[in-house]
Amino acid sequence: MSAIATPVATHAKATAIFTCVLAALAGLMFGLDIGVIAGAQQFIQKDFAISDNTIEWIVSIMMAGAAVGALSAGWLSSQLGRKRSLILGAVLFVAGSVVCGVAWTPEVLIVGRFVLGLAIGIASFTAPLYLAEIAPESIRGAMISLYQLMITIGILVAALSNAALSYTGNWRWMLGIIAIPGALFLVGVAFLPESPRWLMMRNREPEAEQVLHRLLGSTDAIAREIGEIREQLKTPQRGIHMFFQNANFRRSVGLGVLLQIMQQLTGMNVVMYYAPRIFEGMGYATEAQMWFTVIVDLVNVLATFIAIGLVDKLGRKPILYIGFVVMVLGLGVVGTMMHLGIHTHVQQIFTVGMLLVFIVGFAMSAGPLIWTLCSEIQPLKGRDFGIGCSTFTNWAANWLVGVSFLSLLNGIGNAATFWLYAAFNAVFIVLTIWLVPETKGVTLEQIERNLMSGKRLREIGR
Repeated sequence: MSAIATPVATHAKATAIFTCVLAALAGLMFGLDIGVIAGAQQFIQKDFAISDNTIEWIVSIMMAGAAVGALSAGWLSSQLGRKRSLILGAVLFVAGSVVCGVAWTPEVLIVGRFVLGLAIGIASFTAPLYLAEIAPESIRGAMISLYQLMITIGILVAALSNAALSYTGNWRWMLGIIAIPGALFLVGVAFLPESPRWLMMRNREPEAEQVLHRLLGSTDAIAREIGEIREQLKTPQRGIHMFFQNANFRRSVGLGVLLQIMQQLTGMNVVMYYAPRIFEGMGYATEAQMWFTVIVDLVNVLATFIAIGLVDKLGRKPILYIGFVVMVLGLGVVGTMMHLGIHTHVQQIFTVGMLLVFIVGFAMSAGPLIWTLCSEIQPLKGRDFGIGCSTFTNWAANWLVGVSFLSLLNGIGNAATFWLYAAFNAVFIVLTIWLVPETKGVTLEQIERNLMSGKRLREIGR
């Protein structure tokens, strides 16, 4: 039997990995938009002759749109399914990119950015949820981390495009060209299978079995998975009703919300959205700002592989501890250098190096692992609602960070701003110790049983 089962299992695992990679490409859209606006904003500001306040709104309106998209994504994902929700997100992304590329006024540009936000909000909710439901538990952490990897690759690709176009200052091409990968994702997602858990929730068990056959291969594994999902579906509560009726579910929703606040207040998106402005504060010219942004984004991509390689070996919590400590160190030193003054080339390079240390800390920990944990800790019947709440929080906090950063720089200064974010990361070490569970190697069904039995949050992964 083993001689027959091994090739079947190997093929099924390869199919599962390919499916997850294709779904994770939703993160590419997110990353492209983050990266492209970082490089385009100074050319937009010059072309339209607008203030820093207007630029903050052009940058941050995408996050407001994403918050709205995330709020609607729970209902869309439940009613339409995970696959069709991803298709809708891709369509909106292409449309928003085209509008941004042809925008003739700042107001039209803001509208296009809002549409992009809707797309990204839907995708950022649906993709991690889909990945959590489609990936076998042995590779689930790595597969969900692929979503964050795709975000970082999107940011890097956009930065390279920005650097190439920075010599002409053509921001319309910077914003419009990302419609092409959005269209390619739209084609690719059409070939994805639907989530077997969603199919079971819709009483479409034969279709769920067909999907699981492609992803698991083993008859025993399929029967076990079907049985566990059936058991979960016996719980009558769902979504908002479950939130008000079940205190244990409220705990998991609250933890998901907290985790997303933690991720946003690390300060990473400050660097992603305003990297050229940060490098300007270090004394670099425009072209150098763009190429240093490329270096930042490349480090972000490479460091994400640390999380993918270690998340299912070391576990979630040890990597988070390391990441938060590294981020405190990196931001603390950057703030100190800005306080003392950056006057020489050596001081410039050292400060850039410490900023890269911070990037490594985030990309190997809070970046991918927060999405992983938020997808794992919600029970099946309330998963759409729970992940919807945490994703909305992500974008609301993201908007707050984006709309306040330049005001913080102008108000309390560069050094104090970076020290503030370093202090946040120090607090997050304590919160990880107190509240975050270790979910390595534990099935979603076991996590749910532990949660609903009343175990403390940090113990639900045991």
